[in-house]
Amino acid sequence: MTDQAPTDPAPHRSPSADRHGRVRIGYSLSSEEQRPEDLVRFAQQAEASGFVYASISDHFHPWVDAQGNSPFVWTVLGAIANATSSLEVGTGVTCPTVRYHPAIVAQAAATVASLMPGRFFLGLGTGENLNEHITGDRWPAYEERAAMLEEAVDIIRRLWEGGTVDHRGEHFIVDNARLYTLPEAPPPIIVAASGPKAAALAGRIGDGLINPMGDAAVVKAYEAVAGPGCPKYLQVSVCWNESEAEARRLAHRLVPSVGLPGELGNLLPTPTHYEQAVQLVTEDALAETIVCGPDPEQHIAKIQSGIDAGYDRIHVYQVGPDQEGFFRFYERHVLPAFA
Repeated sequence: MTDQAPTDPAPHRSPSADRHGRVRIGYSLSSEEQRPEDLVRFAQQAEASGFVYASISDHFHPWVDAQGNSPFVWTVLGAIANATSSLEVGTGVTCPTVRYHPAIVAQAAATVASLMPGRFFLGLGTGENLNEHITGDRWPAYEERAAMLEEAVDIIRRLWEGGTVDHRGEHFIVDNARLYTLPEAPPPIIVAASGPKAAALAGRIGDGLINPMGDAAVVKAYEAVAGPGCPKYLQVSVCWNESEAEARRLAHRLVPSVGLPGELGNLLPTPTHYEQAVQLVTEDALAETIVCGPDPEQHIAKIQSGIDAGYDRIHVYQVGPDQEGFFRFYERHVLPAFA
């Protein structure tokens, strides 16, 4: 597969080549925590602070009510395109199978790619019931969702070719559809995978991989199909605060769902259900997953662990309201370690 990343992509190198290898550090825009106008402002600040790309979540609901937001990502992306000049931005991730028909995703992504030439990527995945049940459709088992995703990606790519598409598939119908507004080059499709089976699918249908956990086995399964050199994205969650205790408190209040095990995070339908489930997640357990506090070495080590697992594009999700403090901290103390 060809790496279609907008800026000169560095092929993955083993961390043994040097301490940090060649890695691109990004910033995670949380649609669940932040209002649309703030997302645009934070994208500008990320660009100014030295982050080279951003991933933005595509949700209908937040995970828990304490997060308090969930704007429509495609509107926000249009505003970010106008407010930034070099920042690469992609969805992390969009589900093109239930809440959205794949033809609509193809049109939306083609428009955003036209607004930010060469710096948009389309992240796709099998989704969560939390966001997809709202249309009243049933929530399929993973195997069916994976088949739906594969068919959806085929539809999206065919529409990006510019011709008329008629499709009668197992899961979707496209009737005499053509996209008239297309970018000069189609954006890369980055496919989410949380396990080896999904990684093999990502290697078959995508131009890159995105993973939420930093699992080296996922990279291995992906590269067994796609080969080396394709981009591999990882989200790293942190909560910077001058007080480690306050950081731990914020993380436990705002993102306890990060501590839920296995497939549970994909199955629950409402924020209320997540609030019930996360009562089992302790502050101490969550702090083992999320870096909390002001020690730069801990933040650097968390990113390095992702590099060691084989990921070469790592976007950092700062939990909580103090994004400006986070940007200052990373610009001064963390990003230079990976320059």
